Amino acid sequence: MKKLILGLLISGLASQAYAQVVQTEQLSEVVVMAANYKYLNESDNREAAIPVQMLERKVAAYDVQESGFYQDDWGLYTVSFYIPDGKIVAVYDAEGKVVRTIEHFKDVALPKEVRNALATRFPNWELTGDTYRINYNDRDGAKKNYKIRIKNGEKTMKVKMSESGEFL
Repeated sequence: MKKLILGLLISGLASQAYAQVVQTEQLSEVVVMAANYKYLNESDNREAAIPVQMLERKVAAYDVQESGFYQDDWGLYTVSFYIPDGKIVAVYDAEGKVVRTIEHFKDVALPKEVRNALATRFPNWELTGDTYRINYNDRDGAKKNYKIRIKNGEKTMKVKMSESGEFL
């Protein structure tokens, strides 16, 4: 019995040795680039809240040419993307490039610059809610702003700020 098990073990290991032959192939160079890299660069969402990043990536990756409503003779296609935290309405051209978007998100995490500017100008006020808006146009780029609701006792105020912490 020992000889049988030892024989099976040796033959099992010997068959593995033949499987280790490595063949190398020269592959052609491939460059992978997002079709809507300009939109992703302009939206620059590295510090944005997770829902914003997620939905913007979905917009950039969407292939309008693979959709059921695509026709060659149409010029622009409007597609809406929704999540509970916000929505993006994107307009694509016939090649699938993002031409413009209107983005609207509620109660997202504010960037550090906005929080610091708000705390400096309104030290005893508390944040009650915010709305993050982005308007992207392929010619003009992205315009981002925040509409913030703050409260101090019985007083409430709405403040509009840019992404860099400037009051508008």
